[in-house]
Amino acid sequence: MAAPVIMVHGAFCGDWTFDALQAPFQAAGHQVICPALRGHGSQDGTGSVVGVSMLDYAADIAELCRAQTEPPVLVGHSMGGLVSLLAAQRAPVAGLVLLAPSPPWGVAGWSLEEGVTAFGLHLLGPFWSQAVSPDRNLMLRYSLDRLPEGARRPILERLRPESGRALWETLNWWLDPMMTTSLGVARATTPALVMVGARDVVHPPATARLTAERIGAQLQLLPEMSHWLPGEPGWEAVADQALTWIQKETAA
Repeated sequence: MAAPVIMVHGAFCGDWTFDALQAPFQAAGHQVICPALRGHGSQDGTGSVVGVSMLDYAADIAELCRAQTEPPVLVGHSMGGLVSLLAAQRAPVAGLVLLAPSPPWGVAGWSLEEGVTAFGLHLLGPFWSQAVSPDRNLMLRYSLDRLPEGARRPILERLRPESGRALWETLNWWLDPMMTTSLGVARATTPALVMVGARDVVHPPATARLTAERIGAQLQLLPEMSHWLPGEPGWEAVADQALTWIQKETAA
């Protein structure tokens, strides 16, 4: 029987991130669960994410993992990839598929865009205690750059505020004395696949490679693809490669 699959979205997004990607997994016999992270539901108020930590997100996903009849596979995109890594430390999982994941504590970004994003947050003042509004211009330029123009607006309209605390813990980890997103010193034993687009500047291949090395994961470089791996042109190949890997790694 195919393991259940839990798909974890990234910052500013919601369960709708995987509207396209979940279909091939369902067709392959997997039960697919696409939760909205805490405060990211369509009915949640703007302030619902204030003060929410990456550990809160991870605890919620870990609880969902434990509620399954068997250990699930976690498929996480961007910040959701890091949430998945943290959740896997708290609940049994059968495998991890990390799509352009945010790196854990101790893994430095390699692109100018990563540095600009991390330091740019400080222009908002005490952003860690706020709900940070999405920057749609940055989203268009760096995340949705390969989507057809008509496919971009529905995504932009559904973006949600993000927890400033979670962003700080993720993007400014070197300032976090609690080492919130640290994975510890031991290499993870859970099978893991890191997939990254060759054109991704949000979490580029160099950063993804360091993340893969940190957790002992297989690295898959996707030529011509950017950051929005769950839905940009070529997402079908992302699903196919992920499913092939899952079948190999989780076969009884």
